Amino acid sequence: MPTLTAKLRLVAASLLLFTVNAAAAGFPNPTVDDPKPDAKSHTGTRTAVLAGGCFWCVEAVFQQIEGVEKVVSGYSGGDAASAHYEIVSTGQTGHAESVQITYDPSKITYGQILKVFFHVAHDPTQLNRQGNDFGTQYRSAIFYSNPEQKKIAEAYIQQLNHAGVFHAPIVTQVVELKSFYPAEEHHQNFCRRHPTNPYVMGVAMPKVEKVGKEVPELAKPR
Repeated sequence: MPTLTAKLRLVAASLLLFTVNAAAAGFPNPTVDDPKPDAKSHTGTRTAVLAGGCFWCVEAVFQQIEGVEKVVSGYSGGDAASAHYEIVSTGQTGHAESVQITYDPSKITYGQILKVFFHVAHDPTQLNRQGNDFGTQYRSAIFYSNPEQKKIAEAYIQQLNHAGVFHAPIVTQVVELKSFYPAEEHHQNFCRRHPTNPYVMGVAMPKVEKVGKEVPELAKPR
């Protein structure tokens, strides 16, 4: 069995390949998107539910994005009875490790959230895995809550595939959100609470650092 150091090196190499391939072709903004409402028509926050590997990493990335007010790690795709980390980790529940993102649509659009998801938060060409995390619980998925989110997600995937942004076709699922179940409390805000954890340092933090480098126009000021 590979050591933790060897696993982290393999993950780092995978992240480097992902970055090189994405950067080489350029990363476009979505051509199909929600318009930002003006102050008079602003009606509060909206939510997006995304799955892209370990929820610690995806949560940490979106905590850096301007207009994102809250990120909750959890589970989507299965039922309430199996929405527990030890059970989800078997890969037999239908759940994916997911995040629920609450955002201000006057500051960031759904399409821009998807840009961060595809460009920074994970590699959407890896099927049922992210780096050395294997299993359907680590799959790439967009759980849409209305027809508009579905339209934007499907159009953006088609756009990115057509532009050849990645080295392989996108395998992200676009499926209707049935339920989102928050994960156990010790999984919430994990990277901020455990900055010296080897997994956080080796896998999550390189993605967090990409926010300021790859999508600075969407990053919260520091």
